[in-house]
Amino acid sequence: MRKGVDPARLAAFEVLKAVRVDDGYTNLLLPAALARHGLTGRDAAFATELASGTIRRQGTYDAVLAACIDRPLRKVEAKVHDALRLGAHQLLAMRVPTHAAIDTTVTLVRQQVNQGAAGFCNAVLRKVATQDLDAWLAQVAPGDLAVAHSHPAWVVDRLRSALGGRADELPDLLAADNDPPRVTLVARPGRATREELPGTPTAYSPYGVVLDGGDPASVPAIAEGRAGVQDEGSQLVALALVAAPVSGRDERWVDLCAGPGGKAALLAASAASRGAAVTGVELHHHRARLVARAAGAGPGLAGVVQADATQAPIADGSADRVLLDAPCTGLGALRRRPEARWRRTAADLGELVALQRALLAEAVRVLRPGGALLYATCSPVLAETAEVVAATLDAHPGLRLDDARAHLPAVPDADGPLPGTVQLWPHRHGTDAMFLALLRRE
Repeated sequence: MRKGVDPARLAAFEVLKAVRVDDGYTNLLLPAALARHGLTGRDAAFATELASGTIRRQGTYDAVLAACIDRPLRKVEAKVHDALRLGAHQLLAMRVPTHAAIDTTVTLVRQQVNQGAAGFCNAVLRKVATQDLDAWLAQVAPGDLAVAHSHPAWVVDRLRSALGGRADELPDLLAADNDPPRVTLVARPGRATREELPGTPTAYSPYGVVLDGGDPASVPAIAEGRAGVQDEGSQLVALALVAAPVSGRDERWVDLCAGPGGKAALLAASAASRGAAVTGVELHHHRARLVARAAGAGPGLAGVVQADATQAPIADGSADRVLLDAPCTGLGALRRRPEARWRRTAADLGELVALQRALLAEAVRVLRPGGALLYATCSPVLAETAEVVAATLDAHPGLRLDDARAHLPAVPDADGPLPGTVQLWPHRHGTDAMFLALLRRE
C-alpha cells in the first residue's frame, strides 16, 4: 500500500498554490489550512515554516533548481515547481533528513499530480541533496546577494540606498528579512497591562511582549479585545504620536488609512485617558469593520468612516493629532509578508508615491496649527519616505519637520534619512522597518 501524503506538507502545498493562483496572503491562508488538516502544536509549526520559509526563499531555491534541471524552470508545471521548492526548503534550510524530505515530496507529487512528475521530482531533489546551501550558492551565484538572500535585485538596490552610508549592513538586513517573525502582543493602556500578557517584555515599547509560544487567541486579554497582536515597530508609531506635544486643545484625533486597526486601537486607548477620541478613516468596508472591532466601543473611538482618505470627510484644520500610516510597498515587513517581495515591482513605486503625496497633503489639510501629524510607512525606501516628506514640505510653506526621535528616546541607532525622522530596522531593532516623520503646521 502506498503511503499517504503527510498532512503538514499537504497544507503547505495548498498554501503555496493559493498564493500563486489566487494572490492569497500566506498569513491569512495558513490558519485555515492548519484547521482543515487538524494540525496543532509542532505539526502546525512545521507546516507554517515550510510554507512561509519556502515562499521567502524561493528565489534562492529557483537558482539551485535551475542548476539541477535540463529545461527552463518556466516550463516545469506550476504544481510540480511548488513541490520542488518545498523539497528544496526541507533539504537546504530545515532539519529534515534527506530521505524524509525527498520521499514525502515525491509522495505528495505522485498523489497531487501523477507518477511521471513524481519520478522527475525524485531525480531533481536527489541532485539538490548532493550539496548544502553554501556550496550551491558558491556554484550558482557567487557573491550575488539577491540570490543568496532571495530578494529581487531591484529590492536589494533600494534597500542599499536606504541604508545610506551604512550599506555594509545590507547582508544583515537581507538575512533578517528571512527570519521567521516573532509574535508580539500589545496591552492597550487603560484596558490591559503588560503583566497580563505571557511573554518577554519588548525592548522599546512599554506595552509589548514577545510571545514565548502558543496561540495568541488563547490569551484572555486578546480574546476580550483589551490587547492585540502588533509588531513592536507599529506600536512605536502610535506611541510617538501620542507622546508629541500639541499646543492648546487635544481632543480630536484622526487616523487616516486606519485599517486593519492595530494603531487605531492603541491610539483610542491612549486618547480615552486624555478625554480625546479617534476618528478612523478607511476606504474598504471589511477593513473599516476591522478597525471598529480592534478599537472597540468606548470613549476613545469617535467612529470609523468608510471613505477615500485622499478626500477625507473631515473639516479643514479640525484635527489636533493625525496619523497617516500610508499604503506602501511593504518592503519593511518582508518577514511577516513573505509573498510581498515577489508581488511588488519597481514600477509600483510611481503609483504608490503619488498616492502617498496625495494622502499626506490631505493629512496636512485636516491638521490644525499647533497640532501634530505623524507620517509613517512600513518601508524604508527613500522614494516613499524622505522624498515624500521633502516634497510635502516644499509644497506647504507653513509646514515644518519636528523631531520624532525625541519621542522615542529608548530606541538607539534609529536616525532616519531626514533630520529628526526615525527609521527602524529588523536587523538593528528586531521590528519591521517603519519610517516615522513628525510634522507640524505653523
